[in-house]
Amino acid sequence: MKKTFVPKGQVEREWLLVDAEGQNLGRLSTKIAQLLLGKHKPNYTPGVMTGANVVVINAEKVAVYPTRLETKKYYRHSNYPGGLKEVTLKRQLETFPERVIKHAVRGMIPHNKLGRRIFKNLHVYAGKAHPHGAQQPAMVTLEE
Repeated sequence: MKKTFVPKGQVEREWLLVDAEGQNLGRLSTKIAQLLLGKHKPNYTPGVMTGANVVVINAEKVAVYPTRLETKKYYRHSNYPGGLKEVTLKRQLETFPERVIKHAVRGMIPHNKLGRRIFKNLHVYAGKAHPHGAQQPAMVTLEE
């Protein structure tokens, strides 16, 4: 009978840098979710924050199929009658490209207290510049 491994004490959190330029949105999101959850580490334990802090740059250059740009819609509601708003993926990429990646990754992590804590370790930036240089994030290459 094997026992469940539970890391003791403080888990060392690493900083990782992901370049989204030319990457497929769905495949990029799954890789980011795995890094946030810590599934890339041998000491992964569900229910424990073993993941990394992930910095995503070039969010505005993420690759999406052309037909998907017009068909995919993002919805939000203001909680007032008739307050349902919809925005296409194309418009969202033009105005707030960070939200596209955050929305995709948010759907791939647990929807509970731990998931909300894990999601705070995701930092997405539209361009190449980011304010996390002091943490010296290690570049992660995504395999195709």
